Amino acid sequence: MIPATQVARLARALPYWMSLALFPLIAFVAGQGGWWLLAMPLMTWWLFSMLDLVIGLDLENADPTTPERDLFWYRMVTLIWFPLQLVTIFALIPYAVHSDHLSTAEAFGLFFGVGVISGTIGINYSHELMHQSNRLERWLADLLLATVLYSHFRSEHLLVHHRYVGTSRDPVTARYNEGFHRFFPRVLRESLTSAFTAEKAMLARRGKAWTDPANPFWRYWLLQGFFLILAFGIGGWLGLALFIFQAVVAVWQLELTNYIEHYGLTRKHLGEGKYEHVQPRHSWNAAHKASNWLLINLQRHSDHHYKPDRRFPLLQNYAEDAAPQLPFGYPVMTMAAMIPPLWRRIMNPRVKAWRKQFYPEIADWQPYNKGALPAPR
Repeated sequence: MIPATQVARLARALPYWMSLALFPLIAFVAGQGGWWLLAMPLMTWWLFSMLDLVIGLDLENADPTTPERDLFWYRMVTLIWFPLQLVTIFALIPYAVHSDHLSTAEAFGLFFGVGVISGTIGINYSHELMHQSNRLERWLADLLLATVLYSHFRSEHLLVHHRYVGTSRDPVTARYNEGFHRFFPRVLRESLTSAFTAEKAMLARRGKAWTDPANPFWRYWLLQGFFLILAFGIGGWLGLALFIFQAVVAVWQLELTNYIEHYGLTRKHLGEGKYEHVQPRHSWNAAHKASNWLLINLQRHSDHHYKPDRRFPLLQNYAEDAAPQLPFGYPVMTMAAMIPPLWRRIMNPRVKAWRKQFYPEIADWQPYNKGALPAPR
């Protein structure tokens, strides 16, 4: 256990600030063009995968009772990210549109790299911020999500995913044997409708219609509309296309992450639409140190679902007897997910072992595989 006095040190928080290096890198890449455009995915997916192999696992846990005042340097990196991402996106749009050394194809290559920033880091930071109770952090989460045109993720994540994870009512729990290329269009469709339905139901319980100004979807639409108009205003149709393209790349990365976090893991049906409580065993855990620096401990996902309001530096790692373990960090696993036969070869035996370890009493898994069990009440 790492005591609070050590957790509070700047030196311990600094590795989580490495993501800031992506901003000067994207500026350099924009000035070079050509093969330099590959630097963004290489810096995030490949470099941190290599660092995981060299540095190994981080099995230490910070004292979960560490007070908020000792987490200043961890919180700060998530608080300053939005203005940096905003300036980067909307400074690069006119630069790419009017640049003499970037072809149209290279401009889209550049904005693939922007999508890597806004997806790998920006959406991840918005996830941390949306789970907090203060208004500033929640607003920053909404602003970050609006820059990738995926604002409803907050409603879906907080009102649907955390409540119904591991059941057929959760769109982003990937089913056993469901390849990512089937999962992706399904989750794009279902998560939007489930998020709107959840907000509509919440308003109805308060005696309000979905058209009430309290519906956050009005804010979502206004923010997204503003950024779309801004992109068009400073870059024309090409600028708008580049902005939308980076949003698509960002959402693709988010849903790749969602795909691997709960693949094949289900909560036990207790009968009559009742399911067991969420436990650490219902999320895949990864203790790889470098990729957890990049992703602010998102890979300690088992603890996040067990204690959703716990800030990222205090998330706990779990051993194999409490939570299933991924063989590699998220960067490697998301690349594997793009190749379904490879993914099934890696993960299906692990899902079967998980079932045998935690639910030996369940003989027929077909209703779980097909999502045929009653929806949770």
